[in-house]
Formats: sequence, C-alpha cells, structure tokens
Amino acid sequence: MHTRSGRLAEYTLVAAIGGVGYYALEILWRGWSHWSMALAGGLCLLLYYPLCTDRPRPQLLLALMGAGIITGVELCVGIAVNVILGLDVWDYSSLPLNLWGQISLLYSALWFLLCIPAAWLCRWIRRYVFSGTG
Repeated sequence: MHTRSGRLAEYTLVAAIGGVGYYALEILWRGWSHWSMALAGGLCLLLYYPLCTDRPRPQLLLALMGAGIITGVELCVGIAVNVILGLDVWDYSSLPLNLWGQISLLYSALWFLLCIPAAWLCRWIRRYVFSGTG
C-alpha cells in the first residue's frame, strides 16, 4: 500500500499505537499519566517506525537509535510541559545522571530495552497490516 492515503493510514495507526502504548506503559509503571505522554509516545513511534521498516538494520543499532529518539522527545516535551508550562508531569532531578530533571540516563537504558520489542512491532505492522504479504 504505497498510495498517499495508504501511507497516511499507516502512519496514523503507528502514531495511535505509540500514543496509547506509551500512555498505558506509564500508567502501569507509576499509576498515572498525562495527555502529553500520549502525544510524545505517538511521536516517538512515528520517528522510530521508518528506521525499523525502511531497510534492515542490526537490532542493537535500532535499539540505540530508538533510545536516542525517545530520550530526545522526552527532553523536548519535558522542557515544554514541565519547564515552560510548569505542569510538573515528571521530575527526574532525584535520579543520577539526569539533565535538568527532564531526562535520565537510567530511563534511556529502559528505552533501549523497550525498543527491542518495539522494532518487532514496527516490522509486524508493516508486513502484516500494510504490505498485503501477510
């Protein structure tokens, strides 16, 4: 499905899965979430998806790139939501290896691990939902 409407449907589904997934993981992890996390999660998966599906890449490289994407999105959203808007959705300042309380290297390691099944999910979506070969 390579039409413009097909790609729009594909990327809309990917963003929705990323948003719902990120929001749900956060609820499981800390018991609550914020709507901005659904937007961040959708953006994260949208950015990660083509890396996983456009051409083969080593799994560890994909996980590293994904962790970088999530950490970068988290930093940008954290600055907007926590610092500029003052909503205090999260604060990592008590964690070691944090930057401005918005990101932490400890969470980046968790994102690395999360990106391993996320890469599989991306390939599955492309192959079985949108390529017509499944």
